[in-house]
Amino acid sequence: MEKIIDENKQGERLILETKNGNTRKLFIESYGCAMNFSDSEIVASILQNEGFNTTQSLEDADLVLVNTCSIRDKAEQTVRKRLEKYNAVKRSVNPKMKVGVLGCMAERLKSKFLEEEKIVDLVVGPDAYKDLPNLLAEVDEGRDAINVILSKEETYGDISPVRLNTNGVTAFVSITRGCDNMCTFCVVPFTRGRERSRDPQSIIEEVNDLWNRGFKEITLLGQNVDSYLWYGGGLKKDFEKATDMQKATAVNFAKLLELCAQAQPKMRIRFSTSNPQDMTLDVVESMAKYDNICNYIHLPVQSGSDRILKEMNRQHTREEYIELIDNIKRIIPDCTISHDMIVGFPTETEQDHQDTLTLMEHVKYSFGYMFAYSERPGTLAERKMEDDVPEPVKKRRLAEIVALQQRHSLYRTQQETNKIVEVLIEKDSKKSSNHWSGRTQHNTVAVFPKEHYKIGDFVNVKITDCTTATLIGEAVGYSNNN
Repeated sequence: MEKIIDENKQGERLILETKNGNTRKLFIESYGCAMNFSDSEIVASILQNEGFNTTQSLEDADLVLVNTCSIRDKAEQTVRKRLEKYNAVKRSVNPKMKVGVLGCMAERLKSKFLEEEKIVDLVVGPDAYKDLPNLLAEVDEGRDAINVILSKEETYGDISPVRLNTNGVTAFVSITRGCDNMCTFCVVPFTRGRERSRDPQSIIEEVNDLWNRGFKEITLLGQNVDSYLWYGGGLKKDFEKATDMQKATAVNFAKLLELCAQAQPKMRIRFSTSNPQDMTLDVVESMAKYDNICNYIHLPVQSGSDRILKEMNRQHTREEYIELIDNIKRIIPDCTISHDMIVGFPTETEQDHQDTLTLMEHVKYSFGYMFAYSERPGTLAERKMEDDVPEPVKKRRLAEIVALQQRHSLYRTQQETNKIVEVLIEKDSKKSSNHWSGRTQHNTVAVFPKEHYKIGDFVNVKITDCTTATLIGEAVGYSNNN
């Protein structure tokens, strides 16, 4: 649930520049969080070297892959409908087509897809993408193929992702894989394995390469970026067994942030997702030290009730979370904070719900990702807890926190009016082809007339108006970042 799901990107098809000599056609769609979209870039890179060019035409594809998410029931249902569509095309139009499932659903529903329902030829878990050439050879010979083994080492640090469907301005850089936080509502530790971090040198090389190719902003990505810890390889939980030299030369997340900021001083640096129990103040101090590290933190809390936090196995209390927020605001007064919130978790009472509302009143988040609890198969909550909050109650509570968040979002955007803010131009505005759309360093969308500016420019914009989610203004010149 802590993985941000951008509804606008769901089902996005990846497009790759055609590689001469490649004769096979790959159709690949992605669902879920940013990690899945990043993984699809890795898969495309591997398959490009195996003779595949991407296609937008499902009917023409030799191989159809869907990269899946298990975090919400809605995502799973959408993927199932897509698999039905693929198989209908396979039966009626293209019988040679092979269909495969990647990612978190692949790990969770492997036998169901392959053996019971027989709707796919190929099942590949999040740590097995390098095995794709071998698995495809199996499929080509008429056998089903599966690899969902979770690795303790795999970080894909040696594969340079092919950037697909990109605006050429912003990019994700994956720095960790897996998660050690066994939140009772979350399936990620079971589908992506234990936490391990990528070699910082390979991260810096990717950041430098992105800058050289014209990218202006990166987001360091992981299920829990604050847990980043490199001491020569290995799982985070094994750090206590490291040698004295390994411990002395280890790189934690605060240090990695600084390395990235120093490597490309003109490039904006973001990160997601943070976990309250793992976010230390040295990270916030690193943010304060470098102008190019954006003053924005996505800090999921999930509930304002200590009792529910305990039921969720969150390793922080309400008081600790508020103390962290207050310290962030002390070190970076203008830091923007967003959240994830689950309503209707098993046993949640009206008092628990009120605790969530009062926490939101204290923080006044800029925006958030809010969900009604849905039971996810394979999680501890599904095995041990009854989903006992009635659906109408969940819907009413969700509506209440959404309404409160809307008020807070407007309050935060109104604070930006009459200010001059730096905006990185990313694309045309959705509502007007005469306006640019970009984001401030606080991750707020801003729109303004195009004039002579272009995508990729850093522009100073005077904010004259706002909605709950968007700043509206006029450009007053280039910023110092250009």
